Amino acid sequence: MFLLIALFFVTALLYASVGFGGGSTYNALLVLHGTDYRILPAIALLCNIIVVAGGVWRFHAAGHLKFARLAPFVITSIPFAWIGGRIAVSEVVFVGLLGATLAAAGIRMLLQGEAPEPQAPAKQKPALAAFIGACLGLLSGMVGIGGGIFLAPVLHLMRWDKPRVIAGACSFFILVNSISGLAGQLTKLGDMAMLGALSAYWMLAPSVLLGGQIGSYLGSSRLSEPLLRRMTGVLTLYVACRLLLRWSHMISG
Repeated sequence: MFLLIALFFVTALLYASVGFGGGSTYNALLVLHGTDYRILPAIALLCNIIVVAGGVWRFHAAGHLKFARLAPFVITSIPFAWIGGRIAVSEVVFVGLLGATLAAAGIRMLLQGEAPEPQAPAKQKPALAAFIGACLGLLSGMVGIGGGIFLAPVLHLMRWDKPRVIAGACSFFILVNSISGLAGQLTKLGDMAMLGALSAYWMLAPSVLLGGQIGSYLGSSRLSEPLLRRMTGVLTLYVACRLLLRWSHMISG
């Protein structure tokens, strides 16, 4: 358990430094640790909430959160994250989906260049934003992630707003989806009488709290964002490869 606590601390530090929660990697670490896959998303989503809550407050205090513009994404993502959290999937499907999600996120972080500063925010299409929010919300709830790691490249591609505004939007998106997804997961776990199994992992909460605070500080003042993003991408891809290797053994055996 000590190694798992240390890995959660490092994950929270790296992800918080680039504005994310780390839910996908928490899940993968728990799979590799041998944790019952049915309780993984609940643990990861709770850690997500702990890590990004402070970031959301800082973005809001700095004036980088535009709630009205973000609303079409969030309005659909919240109920779909709850639905995703309620969906029961097999261990093979869960591990495969999580591995693919991690691989895509890691590649994206390694290949991402400096985001251009748009002259003015692009005109938003509410219907498209609502559709994107619903899709990411469903995935978030099922796998136990916040979805911000996928929302960020979409918003940059759309030239949605300035990079800091996009970072604030993703932090808020992660927070609300994690809360909604966790609600769905806890309802499902209550049905399976497995809520008590979560108590064995309580030490992960203070670990990610400390790591998240240090990561936010490093990301804002000490280390360059490209360096932190590459470090996070390498960690994510390493864990994804380990997870996909396990998944390949599951489907072949």
